[in-house]
Amino acid sequence: IFFSGNGPSGICLSYLLSGYTPYFKRHSLHPHPILQRKLEEAPEVSVLDQDLEYLSEGLEGRSHNPVALLFDTLQRPDTDFGGTAESVLTWWHEPDRAIPHLVLGRNAPGGAWHSIEGSMVTLSRGEWMGLPDLPFKEWLKQKRRGLRNNRATAEDIAQYYQHYVMKKGLQKNFRCGTVVTSVRKVSAESISNHTQKDLQDSDPLWNSNEQSTEVFQVDGFFKTVEGDKEPFSLHAENVVLATGTYDNPTWLGVKGENLSYVHHQLSALEEAVKNNSVGIMSDPVLIVGAGLTAADAILFAHHCNIPVIHVFRRRVGDPGLIFNQLPKMMYPEYHKVHQMMKEQTAACAGPYECYISLPEHHVLSFGKDKKCILQDKNGCQKAYKISMALVLTGSNPNLSFLPNNGIDLAMDSDQPVNSKRNPIDVDPFTYECTQEKGLYALGPLAGDNFVRFVQGGALAAASSLLKK
Repeated sequence: IFFSGNGPSGICLSYLLSGYTPYFKRHSLHPHPILQRKLEEAPEVSVLDQDLEYLSEGLEGRSHNPVALLFDTLQRPDTDFGGTAESVLTWWHEPDRAIPHLVLGRNAPGGAWHSIEGSMVTLSRGEWMGLPDLPFKEWLKQKRRGLRNNRATAEDIAQYYQHYVMKKGLQKNFRCGTVVTSVRKVSAESISNHTQKDLQDSDPLWNSNEQSTEVFQVDGFFKTVEGDKEPFSLHAENVVLATGTYDNPTWLGVKGENLSYVHHQLSALEEAVKNNSVGIMSDPVLIVGAGLTAADAILFAHHCNIPVIHVFRRRVGDPGLIFNQLPKMMYPEYHKVHQMMKEQTAACAGPYECYISLPEHHVLSFGKDKKCILQDKNGCQKAYKISMALVLTGSNPNLSFLPNNGIDLAMDSDQPVNSKRNPIDVDPFTYECTQEKGLYALGPLAGDNFVRFVQGGALAAASSLLKK
């Protein structure tokens, strides 16, 4: 089995396919009485071998995926209500249950967490970033550090995921510095006899499955230490997509967006501050978007006293705005940004210097002279002189390695895959793609956007693969 992507989804699935098996811990008590009763019915049967649909029936929480809720509530029984009940799972290592697999990823284990500015604080509480059977809090304690406001930095998390892979002995399954360029179905006969023979020598599964006429061919290259690209081609009966959505920032599609002062990643602002190309005296930085990345950019600019013009399409009170969904106590800094957005519109000067908020506006064009034309909801246009622009309106997965960019696999097969609006269509209890047997999708690709919930997808996929 090959999987593309080595972030939390890939790591968790590798753990489950390496023979680490979850059982209901005897004498533990789950706060959900119906689930407790179901777990007591077959305590000697691993959760992987039980009927996940039956176990997850009737659970409610912050994910739409039933197995995501199930695995999360088994590991963190009442965390949403501020409880600290221990996990009701106990883990046994059963090496005879292990399934050979390879995890391919561009970076070190941890995926996109290595690309995020290290000092950024996570949206989720620190303990929600943890993987099975190695609590994040315990790991931080060894580093003699506490959680700030219960939350962790991106650097901590990237290190924790690397540590997890080493500590659980998973590194032999990971190939880092790998780029997958193509995944497609081929007929088993078309693979040369020579390759077929090699596979049979090394893997008896091939003999027992002669009736399986199609396999996946995975092509790509390894980046060597010298910087060369070494191509590879592999064959597998099952492939898991766990690539996340960090790769492709969304563009607005307006004139001048490709000019050198317009950027689509927060790191560009950090870079500009480092080399003094923006500062307290420069023209304002234009920040477009009203999600958490845009908020991080505003906080960063505010911290460096850099003037900001903040443009977003929604109303400040729109319930769809993420700030209207976050508890104030847990996220004081995001609450502060929301307050700035409310109080500091261009129409009425508020208490925050160096910041103007323009709700219900959008960008019409960027000019070569660093002038940007904005339009409000009534069609009035205004021009602003800026030093740089950051378009931070979300990102899309890069599925260029799949036929037709994976569009045929999406819920709406006329639109590109998008983690929030148009995820890949998967069976909710196996995470196997509805349109393509043997292909699985985990994490944001399947609509699970939080680390605590991607792990249920890994449980569902592992359970399905073990049954195969």
